[in-house]
Amino acid sequence: MRRKIGLLAMQGAFVDHEKVMQKLDCETLQVRTPEQLGQVDGLIIPGGESTTIGKLMDQFGLVDAVTERVRNGMPIWGTCAGMILLAKEIEGSDQLRLGLMDLKVRRNAFGRQVDSFEAPLQIEELGQEPFPAVFIRAPYIAEKSDNVSILATYQDKIVAVRQGCCLAAAFHPELTADSRMHQYFLDMVNQSL
Repeated sequence: MRRKIGLLAMQGAFVDHEKVMQKLDCETLQVRTPEQLGQVDGLIIPGGESTTIGKLMDQFGLVDAVTERVRNGMPIWGTCAGMILLAKEIEGSDQLRLGLMDLKVRRNAFGRQVDSFEAPLQIEELGQEPFPAVFIRAPYIAEKSDNVSILATYQDKIVAVRQGCCLAAAFHPELTADSRMHQYFLDMVNQSL
C-alpha cells in the first residue's frame, strides 16, 4: 500500500522534498491545515526560516495538531529549520518550537549563507557509501538526551539523530541526487503502520 507523505508547506524547501518522495513512488500532500495533516501517514518539516515556519504553523492551527499526531506515533522528519522546530531547546532563543525531541540546538552553527558547504557523511543506517550532505546556515545539536540516537556527526558535531518516530537532520538531503535519507524516512513510516 502506498503511503502518503505530508510536506509542511508554510515556507522553505518543501517542493524539493516532495519531488524526491514522488521519485520514490510515494504519494504526497502539501500540508497547510489540520485537515490536510489528518490525511497523511508521515510529515516532513523542510529547511527554511524556522521562526517564520513556526509563526505560520501557529497561525494555521498546526502546532497542536502536529504535536498530537506525533505523540500518537506519526513519524516526522525535520531538516535544517525543521530540526530546530522539533527541538525542546534552542540556544539563546525563545521562539516557538514543537519540542518533540530531547535536543538542544544551536542555530546557524556552521556560519552564514556564504559559508554553505557539502560534506560526505558516514551514516551507518544508509550503508557504506558516504551521504553527500549539503549544509546551508545549518544548526547542530549541542546537547541531547540518552534516548536520542546519533545517526551522523560532522567535525565532532551531531548533525543527524532519531528519537522514536522523530528524525532530524541539520543538512538538506532534498538538494542532492541521493534519496537514501528519504527512503529511510519512508521505511520509518511503513514500519509505523
